[in-house]
Amino acid sequence: MNTREPPTRELPDTRLRPARAEYARITASQHEITRAEADYQRFRAAYLEVARNEPGHEVALAMIGADMDRAHARLQALMGLPRLPFTHEPSTVVRREALRFTEDNR
Repeated sequence: MNTREPPTRELPDTRLRPARAEYARITASQHEITRAEADYQRFRAAYLEVARNEPGHEVALAMIGADMDRAHARLQALMGLPRLPFTHEPSTVVRREALRFTEDNR
C-alpha cells in the first residue's frame, strides 16, 4: 500500500495580476486616453496659434474651438469625469489666455 501523499500542485495566484482580457482592456483604454490627450493638445496648440497670429479670424477660431471642446469632452468621458454644467468650455478659457498673452506682448 502506498502511504505517500501525492504532490500538490500549486496554482498561480490570480488575485495579484489581471486576466489577459482585463489586461488587454486596460491597455487599450490607456492608449485611447493617450490618443484623446494628444488630439486635445493638438487642437489647443492650433487654437492658440490662430488666436495669437490672426485674432480677427473668427471662423477659424470657432471651428478649431468646437473641435477642441469636443476633444476635451471625449477626454473627460474616457477618464470617467462627469460633465459639469457650470464649467466653461476649454476654448473660452484658452481664448482668454491667448488674448491676455497678446496684450502683454504689445
